[in-house]
Formats: sequence, C-alpha cells, structure tokens
Amino acid sequence: MNEMFRAKSVPLRVAATACPHDCPSTCALEVDVLDERTIGRVRGARDNGYTAGVICAKVARYAERIHHPDRLTQPLIRTGPKGSGTFAPISWDDALDLVAEKFREAEARYGSEAVWPYQYAGTMGLVMRDGIHRLRHAKKYSGFHSTICVNPAWTGFIAGTGLLAGPDPREMAKSDCVVIWGTNAVSTQVNVMTHATRARKERGAKIVAIDVYMNGTMEQADLAVLVRPGTDGALACAVMHCLFRDGKADRDFLTQFTDAPHELEQHLRSRGPEWASKITGCPVETIEEFAALVGNTPRTYFRLGYGFSRSRNGAANMHAASCIAAVTGAWRHEGGGAFHNNGAIYHWDRTLIEGLDAVDSSVRSLDQSRIGAILCGDADALMGGPPVTAMLIQNTNPVSVAPDQTRVKQGFAREDLFVCVHEQFMTETAKAADLVLPATMFMEHDDVYQGGGHQYIIAGPKLIEPPGECRSNHDVIVGLARRLGAEHRGFDMTPREIIDWTLQKSGWGTLENLERERWIDCQPDFETAHYTKGFAWPDGKFRFKPDWLTVPFRSPWHSGPVEGLPELPDHWTVIEEADDQHHFRLATSPARNFLNTTFNETPTSLGREQRPMVMIHPDDAAALSIIDGGKVVLGNQRGEVRIHAKVFEGVRRGVLIAESIWPNDAYEDGRGINTLTGADPIAPYGGAAFHDNRVWIKPAA
Repeated sequence: MNEMFRAKSVPLRVAATACPHDCPSTCALEVDVLDERTIGRVRGARDNGYTAGVICAKVARYAERIHHPDRLTQPLIRTGPKGSGTFAPISWDDALDLVAEKFREAEARYGSEAVWPYQYAGTMGLVMRDGIHRLRHAKKYSGFHSTICVNPAWTGFIAGTGLLAGPDPREMAKSDCVVIWGTNAVSTQVNVMTHATRARKERGAKIVAIDVYMNGTMEQADLAVLVRPGTDGALACAVMHCLFRDGKADRDFLTQFTDAPHELEQHLRSRGPEWASKITGCPVETIEEFAALVGNTPRTYFRLGYGFSRSRNGAANMHAASCIAAVTGAWRHEGGGAFHNNGAIYHWDRTLIEGLDAVDSSVRSLDQSRIGAILCGDADALMGGPPVTAMLIQNTNPVSVAPDQTRVKQGFAREDLFVCVHEQFMTETAKAADLVLPATMFMEHDDVYQGGGHQYIIAGPKLIEPPGECRSNHDVIVGLARRLGAEHRGFDMTPREIIDWTLQKSGWGTLENLERERWIDCQPDFETAHYTKGFAWPDGKFRFKPDWLTVPFRSPWHSGPVEGLPELPDHWTVIEEADDQHHFRLATSPARNFLNTTFNETPTSLGREQRPMVMIHPDDAAALSIIDGGKVVLGNQRGEVRIHAKVFEGVRRGVLIAESIWPNDAYEDGRGINTLTGADPIAPYGGAAFHDNRVWIKPAA
C-alpha cells in the first residue's frame, strides 16, 4: 500500500476538507488527491486561524485508514450464531428490504417505539451524523437521549455563564497564563497546545495543566497540578479561597457581574489549601503556587476540557473551575476568561437535517449510556415502554464503548433482537449484528462541520469515490425511508441540497460560497464573547449559585441525584470512592493514538500503543507484589478485566489509569476496560462516569 502512494507522489489536486472525528479541534485539512479513488498526504490548513497548519499524527496518516485492506466493502448477513462474526455477502436491495421487514415486524408486535435508531459521533458531519433522527421522527421510533460524552461538562459551564460560548480560542496565544484543565491536549486537542505554546514563546506565558496523571500535556506544562479523579471542585475552591484571602479577587467585577460574591467568600473560608490537599492529594505548596499565579496574572485563559464529563460530580466540578475566572475578573481581558465549547454561536436551523418538524413529544427517549440495561429489559431504563427489538446503528461502537459492558453484550446476544450496523470496519458491534452494511468515510461523501473547540464552519466536500459498495449514512437512511413509507422532504434531497438549505436558513449564506471560502469564521465580537455587557442570564450575572434544575440544555430530562448538587462551588462527594473491598480508583483516559475506537484498527496506531496496560504507582505495585509488565486482574461489582501493569510514578497512590479504548479482543479474555465502568446516570442531565470507578487489583494467577 505504501508503495502505491510513493508511485503516485504527484497529486492531481490539493483539496480542502475538515476532520470529521469526535474532537473539538475539527481541523481544517488539505488533502493530496492522487486519483479518483486514492489520497496521499493529509495536513492542516496553514491559513486557518485555529488549525494553523497543525494536526494530530492520527489524521496526518489518514491514507493508512481510508485505504485499509480490512475495510468493509459489501453488505453482509449473519450466517452463524449471534456474535460469531460469521457472515456471507448479500445484495444492497436484499439487505435494505430485510431491515425494513424487521422494523415493520417490531412495530406490528410492540409499536413503533420497539425500534431504536442508535448513533453518535463517529462522524461530526451534521448531515451524516444527525440525518438518522429524520427517520426516527418520521416513523415515531424511540428517541435518543444523547448522554455518553458532553452532558455534565456542558451543563456545568452553562450553569455559570448561561451560554455554551466563551472567548475566542485563538486568544490563548495572547494570554499570559493558559490553564489547561481536564484535557490531555497533546493527545486529544493538539491545537490547544499550538496556541498555548505560542503564548509561551512570544509572551513568556506560563502553561498550567491539571489532570489525574502525568500525561503528555502535564509534562509540557510549567506547572503540573496532579489531582485524584473527581476532586477538581476541591482544587477550584481552594484556589478561590486563596484569591479572596490574598486580596486578588476583582471586587469591582464581582459586584457588577456576579450573583453572590459575599456568600461565596464566606462559603470558601473553610475550604483552603489544607482542606483541598487532603481530598485531591495535591500538596498545599502546589495549590498555593497555582493560586498565586492566577491571582497575579489577570490575563489568564482557562481552557476547560471534557474530562469533567467523565465523573459523577463532573457538572459541579466544571462549574467550580469556571468560577475562578469570575473571581479574578479574567473575563475583562483579551486572552482571559474561561472556555469550554462554542456550540451556541452557530445558531443552526436543524429542521431539515433532523426532521424536527416531525417530532412527536409523546414518544419516549431512551438513554444512550444505558444501552445495556435497555437491551436487558430493565423497566426503568425502558421508561415503562415496550422492549427494543430492532436497531439501526451508525457512527458508534457500543459493544466496546458503552459503559457496563457485560450487560451490553448480554443485550446484544438476545435472539429476539435484530441489529443492523452500518460501519467502516468489522467492529465488536458489527460482529454482534445480524446485518452489516459498508459505510463511506468522510472524503467519500459531502458534509458540513462546525468546531466545538473553535469558531469555524468548514466545508467537507466529497473528494474521492468509495471502495466497493460502500454507501453513505444519508443513502442508507433514504433507502430505508422509501421502503418504510416514511415521509419527509429531506428524504427527497441530496446531502448538498440539505447543506445548502441549512446554511441559508441558519444565516450562513450558500454552500457555493462556503466551498469557495472553505470556512466561515463565526466568532462573535469581544464584548459578546467576554460577556462585557453581562452574562447570558436575565440579570446579566455570572451564577456562583446556579439553579441546576433550570440550566438550559438540549434535553428536558433530569437524571441522577439532582437534588444533591451543591448550592455553591464545592467538592461533591457523589463519586465512587475507594472502599474496603476496592482500594483503588480507575480512570479510562484517552490513548494518544486512538480516538475512542477509531484508529484502533490501523497498524501504526496499534504499534505505537503496543497493548492494553494499567498504570499503577510504584509503592502500590510493591505493596501488592505487582511487577512492571506483569499481568494483573482488575475487578469490581461489574466484572473483571485481565491486563498488563505499567509501574508509573506519574499517578497518585490509590489511582489507576488505563488508556483506552482497545478492541475487546485485545484482552486475553475478551473483556474490555468498559466492563468496569458504570452506567448509572450523572446529574443533572445524564452521562457516563468513565473516569470514576472503584476497583481492586491483584497479580494474575
């Protein structure tokens, strides 16, 4: 394959597109198109203000993935027992006819809610990711309560500002201190490091990283703040305690722009560095150093990541961290303030893409993260409704990704459950399916993208023809809609027509203009982005005391122990603490060369990651007679996982880190790391606590 690329080193053209993967960076790309079916080099667009010519190594070697010999290229029907991975070819017409037949059977027996279209963010293209909802709404199939990633972090940020938006992310390069909190940007958001290191080089800025282990970002920081998982709120409270104590709080800003500064100050008097040190494991001296740096640096930019979403107290932790910028008044300054995601600036009209004009609010919406409980027939997870007996799955791999993996596998093994998976590779979920359909990759179809971590809308035109019989998500949805009698004007339109309508209705011009310009910079002006005329609440005040039940979010559901959310920033003790049976806390942090389960099929990524490993502090390893590289067993009430140990000083004692997500078959007993993660909902709008698990560990027998 590499010989083929070298032989065709001169491209026919250099084409523009966007990275489609589940990452806030959504990089603007330039791709060498070698012929109508082949790409060569992929690189970042230098003239895009956020990408700035830098992309991650995974995407830079995308030719390895798009031209992988193991790609699915024809429809397949299961011929062996469920889960055996034994399939035979079938025609597209017969495959889609079968899906339609099974969906009609499910509806005839239990009603339309027995069908559950299931998707997520394998592509972030608006048409290919979300078009499945148009079929869902047109047919009144069970709704999809999206919970597996963003909910706690988004609501925690919005709880303070009132809006999911903040300072221009490019302002990191104009900061005097960049705080990278809850994201390993070196591995998962490389452009954050681009702008932060530019500030360090050009302005002498300091970089602070806060995380649960000494990862690549922590190693590059001027100050690395190592905390136990789920204790960020305690750290934030101690920092604010110091700011008030040392006269570094911006009293004018607090009076003008915040709701309860005096209550907050009084509340924090008992939450100083000594208190926080006992909770976080972070030395008092480090907490004091961090607080002094922030207090003496008005132009501090808090870049808050998705690690907050992986803990049961994540919403409270995100809110507490975001409050620091309000105490210091960092919002006043270019290069200052707090940022998590810019989702609110795009004001999309999603009516045509998602079929929002066909929504029936009486149809139940099932929790994505509780797929194991749902497929195992738990009445509460099914909301008292009928069982799910038919599924179409696009853009996700729940048999590997979803929490409480043992129950997920049990659910997929049901003989009365029909599953059609539309995929690019034979994933664990595809192996568990009855029917597998081959899917296009992003350069093989038209789409449009928005940046969560920046402010661009980016065009994603089709660049090459797909291999074999691969079809896009849109083509599959339209094909099923016609067979099922589903009616919506979006089913009669091409992706390009849908994109053009959506852009125009959303106020962003035409597709022709977007493709000519390649992207649209949607960044609001300074006053809007920095809330200089007030935050996005009726009174214009940043909320130290959020009303958690009314924090605006895309879902009306309240989930988890909402009544326990703290009134003011605090350490909320709802996490899975270690106990007498489980002496350790486990976080399943992202691996540098994988993106969820994407890229764990490519040889280079597999070679660089080597094998599944769990990091353990040397003193903990010695106490348990665990050796570096030795096999160990991790366990809790959800199951057991066999894995190799990596003795590593860069974790706190009592903390384990397993960088993931490896395929299940990379583990000798076929049980992946999410065997150990829980699916209980996170307050206030659901979520999955992947970094919040109590476990025991011992040498393997």
